[in-house]
Amino acid sequence: MENRQKTKDSIKDGMRIALPIVVGYFPVAMAFGLLSKNTLMSFRDTSLLSIMVYAGASQFMAIDLLAAGVNMGSIVLATVLLNLRHTIMSASLAVHLQGISRKLLPIIAFGTTDETFSIISFNKDKVNAAFILTLNTLAYGSWVLGTMIGYIIGEILPISLQSSLGIGLYAMFAALLSPEMGKSKNVLYLSIISAAIYMGLFYSNRFGSGWDIILGILISSIIGVVFFNRGERN
Repeated sequence: MENRQKTKDSIKDGMRIALPIVVGYFPVAMAFGLLSKNTLMSFRDTSLLSIMVYAGASQFMAIDLLAAGVNMGSIVLATVLLNLRHTIMSASLAVHLQGISRKLLPIIAFGTTDETFSIISFNKDKVNAAFILTLNTLAYGSWVLGTMIGYIIGEILPISLQSSLGIGLYAMFAALLSPEMGKSKNVLYLSIISAAIYMGLFYSNRFGSGWDIILGILISSIIGVVFFNRGERN
């Protein structure tokens, strides 16, 4: 009886805490659905991207690269590199999931995003299977449903609203990055350096479309690990 009540409380906590993510994901997912439709992807393929990939930044990047005619191998490689951070996030969460059934771990790992990871990290006292699964399921459902609705009805929205939806993802990343910049100057410096590296590669016109992103990720990651991580340890 006590365990059942604890599960109910965890589900309620997950629903309450997931609300800001649901509200944030939905318009961004609509923007992705609309953008995907404008690049002539089918409703099925667009929906499957959100259902099976479930990685906002990577999905937007994939659409841009597809529209630019980049080959599939480059798109997959760029997506893998961009999503490597999820491996680290999942490994970090694993320390707090020791009491959760191993069968649920792949499902939890799939549902882990930048936003859900942040929420779970700030609520470690609430961590259990019911809480995490509720949080991840609501966030996932919001993203998938938003994608489908954006594809279906996105074009009937006013042009000004369509444009505002398109900047939602950048606003979400800025909201995640800004607090970290305030905590650590290294994060600020690395963000500026990463942007400068990508701009330099992009405007050099020496690399095929898509490879500037791949090289930018690799170079920035190496700089972060070799120089800034060392600086923080010292």
